[in-house]
Amino acid sequence: MACRVSPLFLGACALLSLSGCGFLEHAERPAWRTQAENACLARGLVQPSAFITPAHEIDGPGICGLTHPFKVSGLANGTVSVEGPVTIDCSMIPALEDWLADVVQPIAQAHFGQNVVGLTTFGAYSCRGVDNLAGARLSEHAFGNAIDISGFKLADGRNIVIVQDWKKTDTQESAFLHEVHAGACQHFTTVLGPGADVFHYNHFHLDLAMHGATNTGPRRYCKPAPAPNLTPAPGQPDGLPPAPEIEEPQDIAQAAPGVGGPMALHGPTGELPPPVRAYSPAPLVPPQPLPEGRPLDWDITSSINASRDN
Repeated sequence: MACRVSPLFLGACALLSLSGCGFLEHAERPAWRTQAENACLARGLVQPSAFITPAHEIDGPGICGLTHPFKVSGLANGTVSVEGPVTIDCSMIPALEDWLADVVQPIAQAHFGQNVVGLTTFGAYSCRGVDNLAGARLSEHAFGNAIDISGFKLADGRNIVIVQDWKKTDTQESAFLHEVHAGACQHFTTVLGPGADVFHYNHFHLDLAMHGATNTGPRRYCKPAPAPNLTPAPGQPDGLPPAPEIEEPQDIAQAAPGVGGPMALHGPTGELPPPVRAYSPAPLVPPQPLPEGRPLDWDITSSINASRDN
């Protein structure tokens, strides 16, 4: 007697056979990220210490994570504390070290006659979408490739707080912040600060995202644009035409449902956001009377394109 086979069983077999052709493949972390971590380690760019300690691999949820994470509580041989500690990848550590040595400390000496001894942060690694919005494309924070810095501590105990001091005029603190922000644009590929959009009014976002290249070097995004006198002359062209505007494969990855959430627009102090006028490029126009029965949308949104925000 012939053996009868369930149609459901046949369907399952068909699906399994297709999985080898990619039908059931799931998103994977872009290979260049692990390659960059391995290259950083192979070149000896990070030396573990009491302030920089290797951590266990972070694998998921989803494609979030990093292969060789480090917990960092101090930089510059421990002379600059890092609030946290923060978890970042190998490449971010030498970038932060160079920024401190080449930019932050010389500028601190010029304005205050002393060094910075601490960085206050809003964190680094976090499996979330851009701007902490659920369903957004994944942030560089999701790969430990970014850090949010909210302020600097000087040797004499003074604190320079971005949300308080950035927008002041004719002060040493404001000049310091604008200059170290501009200098960061030479060490990181994405730098966002107050004025970039509504999400960065109180901190600097620094990351090493891959945005492609130009004929004068890596493509960098720096917002708000620094004053011309704070930026060096562009590099010499390499003789090749500019590369097209592209984004790396990770940019199409989306945060999984439940990852991320409403952005907290305040820091650990619980301070509320400044009025919209503090970062609006133009005065707000008072709402005009509308015909009776017509709804009025009071929601205030940013007019700045935040698609590059990481």
